[in-house]
Amino acid sequence: MADLTESVKLELDGDVAVVVVDNPPVNALSHHVRQGILDGMTQAAADPAVTAIVLICEGRTFIAGADITEFGGAPKPPSLQAAQDAMESCPKPVVAAVHGTALGGGLEVAMCAHYRVADARARFGLPEVKLGLLPGAGGTQRLPRVTGVPKALEMMTSGEPIGADEALECGLIDEIVTDLRGGAVAFARRVVAEGRPLLKIRDRADKVTGVDPQVFADFRASIARRTRGFLAPEYNIRCIEAAATKPFDEGLAVERQLFGELMSGTQSKAQQYYFFAEREAAKVPDLPKDTPVLAVNRVGVLGAGTMGGGIAMNFANVGIPVTLVERDEAALERGLGVIRSNYERTAARGGISSDDVVTRMGLITGSLDQGDFAEADMVVEAVFEDMELKKSVFAALDTICRPGAILASNTSALNVNEIASATSRPEAVIGTHFFSPANVMKLLEVVRGDATAPEVISTTMAVAKQIAKIPVLVGVCHGFVGNRMLAMRRIEADKMVLEGATPAQIDRVIFDFGFPMGPYAMSDLAGLDIGWKAETSSGSTIREIMCESGRRGQKNGRGYYTYDPETRAATPDPEVEQMLRDFGARQGVAQREISDQEVLERCLYPMVNEGAKILTERIAIRGSDIDVVWINGYGWPVYTGGPMFWADTVGLAEVAGKIAGYHDSLGGEHWNPSPLLARLAAEGGGLHTHRS
Repeated sequence: MADLTESVKLELDGDVAVVVVDNPPVNALSHHVRQGILDGMTQAAADPAVTAIVLICEGRTFIAGADITEFGGAPKPPSLQAAQDAMESCPKPVVAAVHGTALGGGLEVAMCAHYRVADARARFGLPEVKLGLLPGAGGTQRLPRVTGVPKALEMMTSGEPIGADEALECGLIDEIVTDLRGGAVAFARRVVAEGRPLLKIRDRADKVTGVDPQVFADFRASIARRTRGFLAPEYNIRCIEAAATKPFDEGLAVERQLFGELMSGTQSKAQQYYFFAEREAAKVPDLPKDTPVLAVNRVGVLGAGTMGGGIAMNFANVGIPVTLVERDEAALERGLGVIRSNYERTAARGGISSDDVVTRMGLITGSLDQGDFAEADMVVEAVFEDMELKKSVFAALDTICRPGAILASNTSALNVNEIASATSRPEAVIGTHFFSPANVMKLLEVVRGDATAPEVISTTMAVAKQIAKIPVLVGVCHGFVGNRMLAMRRIEADKMVLEGATPAQIDRVIFDFGFPMGPYAMSDLAGLDIGWKAETSSGSTIREIMCESGRRGQKNGRGYYTYDPETRAATPDPEVEQMLRDFGARQGVAQREISDQEVLERCLYPMVNEGAKILTERIAIRGSDIDVVWINGYGWPVYTGGPMFWADTVGLAEVAGKIAGYHDSLGGEHWNPSPLLARLAAEGGGLHTHRS
């Protein structure tokens, strides 16, 4: 045995050399790993006693990808290509032995071996598209040559990994073994004994010759909606087209050119920034590292409506028993029925098995008695958004729940401190703002009150990750981070439709920016009459005049748009546009033409301004936390990095100047310029890097 570098050693197993990578935690392709692979291949090739070489990794995974901490810095030699060339051009058979995950550069390395074996749980993927990139070490040219074009298109544009069985079926690996090292060494000896050729994927053409160009056109159409606005998926497709139409080296040149364009562009910077921002959001700087995480083995959920049912599903999905309480049998049965339908729909699509449906439903126990929360470790309240109702609920829970239980409120805007005041244990109360649908949406705003205990915060953040949420810790204010900023957008949108813009224009501008839908399409989807009461309506707001005219949104086919009863296709409604103009005229609002650029600025700049105020008030810990909230909870396009990162790319001097101008011309408290924004603009600082 010989240590080649700090992370790679060379061992002999009889006549087979074993190059062992051990670079915890995920065997990333750090420069010393690349050097070790290069040296190991060179030494083993020169040793006359060696007949074959196995590349294997210690720890929980094969090479999981590039060392992302080296991104943006000066590259350290040797290059990944040098290590790959040493494998591919080796005069002796090289076998890659894969366990865990072979992702990105890890899979690119494995594809430079002459053969690949894996254990049954191994996974393989090229996830670079999720960072706004494409594989930059020949992966775009090798993958289609070994798997075929359709599989390569699917893998590279989604970034999702495939399992060992699928990898074997498509030719990416040659064998599944039980004992990874022993099986790989035996496979290598069999290659030698049978005189098998040294297969180089780069020289293969059988799976890329004669591909019908329509395959690419059809695939582009199939992913158009999912990848709208993103550059990287299209660039990946172009690389695969090159693999199907050009020799390997010419395709490699296309890969390098397109990789460089993406790497130097804003989208990849934004997506790489977000990669780290999401992980940073889980860290709470003022929480001592030794803060205990309480055991949460049983959960109670109060309310079996849309939110409560979705919240219950999150816990059942990870095996945590849930007691779901409603006020009457009909509401409880309706809620349990919706949960079952959701699970059965997922099973029908192949997302879970029929056994999973039974198991998960078995973990949810319906009840009409809040007393059944007595033994719960955590209770999540999901009743109507009414302060007096929530306070009465928490006063009752205070008498029912055991000491040490966490009392969580699924509130989207209300004061958690006031809710906690209804109990004798405000330290146990925390806000958990789930987003609808709660069983799908990733974001969880965790709202700490003034008295919330550290262990309650640490536990809630940990539980959020356990149920596959992305938690962001925020402070108490109306609307917290997300809805507080969203309100600023709606204020200006409603002002503009009175001044002459149409709902369709505003929605189009927001959609073209990259959001899934604009504010008026969103209102129609949610229902215009949520919280509206005919008996108290006075025709004094846009929503009131809409509801008074019988418009409820998609639910009755008439809202800001009219909806086709079969297809749900939306059509702008001239009657609504005239109604809004008339309403504006009655209020003395002058009509004029509003440009798309003004629509964009007036919708987004007050949000940026509010985000800066949120940072000043320490409602959010970091500017990047705000971006995580908006990307995961509201559909802000990740390829712009979120509102704080986007504002920095526009230029804070430009943004601050526009905000000051709109403050002077339009007025309104939401246009009062944030002192933090003005200071950062003057100093050349950034909102996305700011910490409260």
